[in-house]
Amino acid sequence: MTSDRDLLAVGKIVKASGLRGDVIVQSMTDSPARFRQLRNVLMGKDPESVITVEIEAAAVGSRGVRVRIAGVADRTAAEQTVGNYLFVDEEHRVRIPRGRFFVHEIIGMTVIDQDGKNRGVVKDVLKLPAHDVYVVECNSREFMLPAAKE
Repeated sequence: MTSDRDLLAVGKIVKASGLRGDVIVQSMTDSPARFRQLRNVLMGKDPESVITVEIEAAAVGSRGVRVRIAGVADRTAAEQTVGNYLFVDEEHRVRIPRGRFFVHEIIGMTVIDQDGKNRGVVKDVLKLPAHDVYVVECNSREFMLPAAKE
């Protein structure tokens, strides 16, 4: 199924769990508990190959989010889903406070210093314990810029 919607990956299926078809999902959001409220998600290797699936149950644990997907009845079926991403569309995205941004919104932005000089383009965002760090590319060189409020 081809998707023309703007999709956001919220998790990746990393392994099968148990014999009843549950899977472990590595959360790609700041709030893994959101999986408990999701009922339908889009599953696929990329946004162009998604299918709609129903989440029957979800539990957040220390090793990831344990999810039961409707129609995935045993371990063999669960193993076939490993490597797929779980996506949501615009309607099901978490609303974030003003002044905060999703990582995908920051990547590709131009960095301008206080004097108005172009310092490059954000190529990646590293999620570190103290704060995020922006990886900025300028003239084929990279430098890291801490994403601190100061």
